[in-house]
Amino acid sequence: MKKIINTILLLLGLTLSVPVYAQHNKPRISPPESVTGMINKATITINYSSPSVKGRKIWGALVPYDTVWRAGANEATTFQTDKYLLVGNQLLPAGKYGFFLIPGKTGQWVAIFNKVPNQWGAFKYDKTQDQIRVNVNTQPQDTVQEMLVYKIAPDGFSLTWEKRTVFIPVQQNSPIE
Repeated sequence: MKKIINTILLLLGLTLSVPVYAQHNKPRISPPESVTGMINKATITINYSSPSVKGRKIWGALVPYDTVWRAGANEATTFQTDKYLLVGNQLLPAGKYGFFLIPGKTGQWVAIFNKVPNQWGAFKYDKTQDQIRVNVNTQPQDTVQEMLVYKIAPDGFSLTWEKRTVFIPVQQNSPIE
């Protein structure tokens, strides 16, 4: 009897463990990315997911105009600074923010730094939680940037995807620091 019970338990254990081994960890379609850099004396970190163009029309189609967009894929993009910054002409305190964009048809977009950094996409985006909003311009590009990419420069940061770059100017640290 003991042998039968042990055999049944062994078979049950093997049966239950097979699905665990059958799971395959596929890479995410829009892989998570991170970029860190310095703007003046401030350390900036941008965490985002990087979708691909894959032959699709992006602006005005996949990403509609005049609608809040998570500025990446999957989770909302986050922007973190350890010092006060002047973004456009508005003061951004040190902290971690959800970063969103509102693409405009005319090339002028709105960059949003929201007080709720950890959220899925822009589905629960709440305008009343915005720390600052800044109007920014975009530039067309001659070549296609297949995967969305952020870059940090001494005078701001940019997002490039498909055939468009949006640059967010970041000026000197506030005299507060």
